Amino acid sequence: MVTRTAAAPPASLPPLSKRLAEKGVTPRLLLLLPAVVFALGLFVYPFLYGLGLSFTTEAGSLLGNYTEFFTDPYLRGTIWLTVRLAVPAVLIILVTAMPLALAMRGAGRGKQIITVILLFPITIGTVLLSDGLLDFLGAAGWVNRFLLDTGLIDQPLQLIHNYWGVLFAIIITDFPFVFLLLLSYASGIDPSYERAAAVFGASPRQRFLRVTLPLFAPGLAITTSLAFVLAFGTFPSALLVGEPAGSTRTMGVAAYSEAFQQFDYPMASTVAMLMAGVELLVIVVILGLRNRLVPTLSSGRKG
Repeated sequence: MVTRTAAAPPASLPPLSKRLAEKGVTPRLLLLLPAVVFALGLFVYPFLYGLGLSFTTEAGSLLGNYTEFFTDPYLRGTIWLTVRLAVPAVLIILVTAMPLALAMRGAGRGKQIITVILLFPITIGTVLLSDGLLDFLGAAGWVNRFLLDTGLIDQPLQLIHNYWGVLFAIIITDFPFVFLLLLSYASGIDPSYERAAAVFGASPRQRFLRVTLPLFAPGLAITTSLAFVLAFGTFPSALLVGEPAGSTRTMGVAAYSEAFQQFDYPMASTVAMLMAGVELLVIVVILGLRNRLVPTLSSGRKG
C-alpha cells in the first residue's frame, strides 16, 4: 500500500501592518494622508481644471486662447506692467529688510517690540491698508499737506490711483512677511563663524561676503522667490489705489476682468496659467543664480 503524505497547509500571510512596514509605509506616514487629500482638493485639482479650461476655445483650436493673449497688445502688456511693479517692490523690500534682520538677530529686549511694530501691517489687511493709503497719500492727505505747508511743493503730488500708489501698497503689505522670514534665517546663523573670520583678519566686508552671505543665501533665495510671488499676484491694491484700466492693469486684474466682467472663463484661466508660468520661471532663475553665484557651505565648493 502506497502512503501519501498530506500537503503542507499554505503559510499564513503576515499582518498587513508588517507588510506595509516592509515597504516603508508606517503608521506615521499615514498621518500625511489628510494633508495629501487637502492639497489634491484645494491645489492640484483646481490647477488641472484651470489648465484644461485654458485650452477650451469656441473655434476648437487647442492654443487659441494663448495665441489671442500674445497677439492682443492690451493683454500681452499686462505681463510687463506686473513685472514693472513686482521687481522694484521686491528689491526695495529686500534692501530694507535684509540689513534690519541681520542687525536684529542678536538684539535683546527691544527685538520683540520692534518685531511687533514691523509686523503690524499684517493685522490690518490689504483692503484696510489701501483705504488708509487713500487718506495718507491723497491730494488732501498728510503727506501732501506737510509738503505744501513746508513749501517744498506748490501743488499736491499724485501718489495714488497710479503706479506709485500700488508700489507703496505692495511694499507695506509684503515687507512684514519678508522681514519675518529673513529674521528667522538670520537668527540661525552662528555668530562664531564671523568672530573666527575676524580673528584671522577679515574685514567687515569680507566677513559679510565670504561668511554671512553664503550662509544666508539659501534663506535669501527662498524669501526672494516668495516675495516675488506675493508681489506678482497683487490684485486688491491694483484696484483700490492704482489705475486698473491703465498703468496698473496687472495680470491679476486682467484675469478678474476676463472672468467677472467679460465672462470669458477660458481666457481668465489662460491668464492665470501664464501668471503661474512666469512665477515658476522666476523662481527657477533665482534658485539657479543662488547656486551659481553664492554656493552654500554644504555644496562642497569653495566660495
